[in-house]
Amino acid sequence: MKAAARLVVALDSHGNSVVRVLRSQSPLTLVPARRVGPVALVHLVSSVTSPLGGDSLELTVEVGPGASLDLRGVAATLMLPGPTGLPSSSSVRFSVEGSVRYLPEPSVVTRRAHHTAVVEAELDGHAELSLREVLVLGRAGETPGTLSTTVRATRCGKPLLHQQLVIGSPSVDSSSAGLAGKRVVGTSLMLDEVPREAGGGEWWNVVPLAAGGTLATALGDDVVTVTNVLDAI
Repeated sequence: MKAAARLVVALDSHGNSVVRVLRSQSPLTLVPARRVGPVALVHLVSSVTSPLGGDSLELTVEVGPGASLDLRGVAATLMLPGPTGLPSSSSVRFSVEGSVRYLPEPSVVTRRAHHTAVVEAELDGHAELSLREVLVLGRAGETPGTLSTTVRATRCGKPLLHQQLVIGSPSVDSSSAGLAGKRVVGTSLMLDEVPREAGGGEWWNVVPLAAGGTLATALGDDVVTVTNVLDAI
């Protein structure tokens, strides 16, 4: 299955952030909240089970000058194998002149799944982006499939971050150089002007980026633990 969706948010004459363009295609269903205010809220709903092996999903998000968007998930994503054995893929592309918070629910990499996920963001001079990703290695008692995630962010064409994470190799995932045997890994990318000091604990760290912004990473045995750590940063 191939599916594409597009979302455009802009500022109106009253200073409200409003959805100007909303195009959905199952399973990528965009549902805007019925409210008026400085921040537009849109929920991303998977209207059928997806991604399955062979699926290719694309979401494009544009936020104009002064506008703000909260883009949130409503349920965990299950990455599942398909009947053909083909891999699946997803891409989310942001073009931001205002501010965006992208907070999908956790993604579960189920057994025999093979998925590639890419998030790309191009920010204007003072644009802000907050992005969270929480990955769960398999369902309870299940070994995970394979997943490759890539995040690329630039500001005015200059690189801010290019990071790739590959999971699904038991020897690497269990090693101290990998995920140390933890079942959940979460990252929070904050591209804004808020100063944050480098720091960390036993299973988390905060790293200021050289070109501005902050990247936080947390490992844990369950989603609640990891999200609580990221919320506290």
